[in-house]
Amino acid sequence: MKFIDYISSMSTLRNLLDIALVFIIVYVVLKLLRGTRAVPTMVGIVLIALLYWLAVAQDLATLEFVLRSAVFYVGFAIIVLFQSEIRQALIYFANRLRFPILKRQRAQFGGSIFDEIVLAVTTLSTEKTGALIVIERNVGLRNFVDAGVQLDAAISYDLLVTIFNPSTPLHDGAVVIQNERIAAASVFLPLTKNPEISRDLGTRHRAAIGITEGTDSIAIVVSEETGLITYVEGGNVRRNLDTNALRKLLLDAMEIPIVIQKREPTKTMSETESEITIG
Repeated sequence: MKFIDYISSMSTLRNLLDIALVFIIVYVVLKLLRGTRAVPTMVGIVLIALLYWLAVAQDLATLEFVLRSAVFYVGFAIIVLFQSEIRQALIYFANRLRFPILKRQRAQFGGSIFDEIVLAVTTLSTEKTGALIVIERNVGLRNFVDAGVQLDAAISYDLLVTIFNPSTPLHDGAVVIQNERIAAASVFLPLTKNPEISRDLGTRHRAAIGITEGTDSIAIVVSEETGLITYVEGGNVRRNLDTNALRKLLLDAMEIPIVIQKREPTKTMSETESEITIG
């Protein structure tokens, strides 16, 4: 009897685990879909499912036959309509699992390299020179790099400022940073299709949002009109950043610890004179 009770309790725990996993999956999916164009489409699919249930319950043979025939094509329609959302969800789950093989790109940059990027962005912002810099993380950007002008050059302040100079042929498009090097320039990126994006954002901002929606890369945008610095990650936009805020966001995104250098306290004139007297 005790063995049967034990089996029954195990079955209950299994059911609870089953319900908990389904709840977590549904919660994550709803969280990812919230505020996107997929919400009204999902509502339409739910209404069709309810209509099919009504047709079966009320024995509406013709309607049931039509809806059952359409089910085969619904799967393909979901993949076509939600391809960006599905890609973003897979990236989200992969980043949360944090497999060691998926972390090969993290923490690869040194703080000095980011200082070069931040300094260049600050200069471009001061001069109101438009710029778009994309930094690869776990998801590779090789397809975009191959379509641009490949450089494979060391990251430096002078090179970044020169690339985005309006008088140079490479200024139009994005710079892609990969494996601590400038992989390519004049790279054209897919624009976001999110209808809720503000109309105040231009092509550079929409390209930055588009590439971060489809991959886990991060993007930095300098507005040509206002000189404002924008940081984009996961489709989320943070505008009007200063140098310190931008540097902190970059180091946090790449999981690089921020090193604060301690300075020696400046000696006063009286302390200096006393040391000379004692000496």
